[in-house]
Amino acid sequence: MSGQQRSNVEVGMEVEVVQKQDQRTGKLTRGIVKDILTKSANHPHGIKVRLEGGEVGRVKRII
Repeated sequence: MSGQQRSNVEVGMEVEVVQKQDQRTGKLTRGIVKDILTKSANHPHGIKVRLEGGEVGRVKRII
């Protein structure tokens, strides 16, 4: 499933995101979605979410 479509991302899912400071390296952070921050139906760089640990990033993979 694509992390670019908002309809694919739901609260409670396990995902891997890239945080703003990790965009150059592409380092992924794994966590559970707490909030969906992107309002539009899709985004070319991934839907922005807040994880339960407080990290904010764009979804690259849905586990």
